[in-house]
Amino acid sequence: MEITTIGLDLAKSVFQLHAVDTDGAIVWRKKVRRGALLETLAQVPACLVGMEACATAHHWAREISALGHEVRLMPPVYVKAYLRRQKNDAADAEAICEAVRRPTMRFVPIKGAERQAVLVLHRSRELLVRQRTMLINAVRGHCAEFGLVAAQGVIGSRDLVERIRQADNTVLPDMAKDAMMLLIEQLHALVRQIQALNRRLLVWHRQDQASQRLATIPGVGVISATALAASVTDPSQFRSGREFSASLGLVPRQNSSGGKDRLGHISKMGDRYLRKLLVVGSTSVVRRARTAGTAANWVRSLLERKPARLVTVAMANKTARIVWAVLARGETYRSPAAI
Repeated sequence: MEITTIGLDLAKSVFQLHAVDTDGAIVWRKKVRRGALLETLAQVPACLVGMEACATAHHWAREISALGHEVRLMPPVYVKAYLRRQKNDAADAEAICEAVRRPTMRFVPIKGAERQAVLVLHRSRELLVRQRTMLINAVRGHCAEFGLVAAQGVIGSRDLVERIRQADNTVLPDMAKDAMMLLIEQLHALVRQIQALNRRLLVWHRQDQASQRLATIPGVGVISATALAASVTDPSQFRSGREFSASLGLVPRQNSSGGKDRLGHISKMGDRYLRKLLVVGSTSVVRRARTAGTAANWVRSLLERKPARLVTVAMANKTARIVWAVLARGETYRSPAAI
């Protein structure tokens, strides 16, 4: 029997393969060690290989595609529906093999090594930013125990650091001051590392045309533009801007039945990082809503009827649709007044 489809369940050391023919009959099931995976697939004629879009999936997709196979990645949540009864590696591989053959299945574009490297910069920067916030909160909390309180924000933190350095033993004991100075040194190191990553992202932004086009959208800066350009490699995977916005979880969650539409909070599905960047960027747009322009009028009209945070999320939804249009059409953003 000729193999037409293979379901591959990824793992760290042992991979499970499930192969079927044209009629869906099982040809074989195999467990393969990591080092023998490519050798095993190289002995199989070119066929369709399905995998879940999880950790290491894009690396294996590139390697397996080089062998001549057609590789398709699927969101794990969509594969879950095809899993029968108990969960194990063999059942997962069978579910992947069944899901990849469905005509209505949605697939994840395979990312190249360069765009994955850009996303590594983003993830590393996000981790450092969280660590910076943790250190600032720790220093602020320790200082409050000795009556040293400063305003929130970057300026307040700088003022607090200066007060720690100038505090004498009567205000701040030496043991506490020495411990907090160690945290401040780590904080300064984190700031330098974050700035270095920002410069690397700026260099890539100036080299990528899609990222530069995205930066013309209001509320989309260098950080958001590079993250979107690296993540959305094939905008044609989405039929419309609303479908792209829905993939980021920026549309209302539906609980409709019997012909009655019930819409709730946003679904919060998809890439949390991209959704956060769009919401943060939209916050700046809402703050500048008093400026002239049709978009500003639309924002002001919403602010008169809805809470500010709801307007921010609505603006993020609109920005996501504009992002898809810019990527799909290969154009720069045109404000409504310029059309």
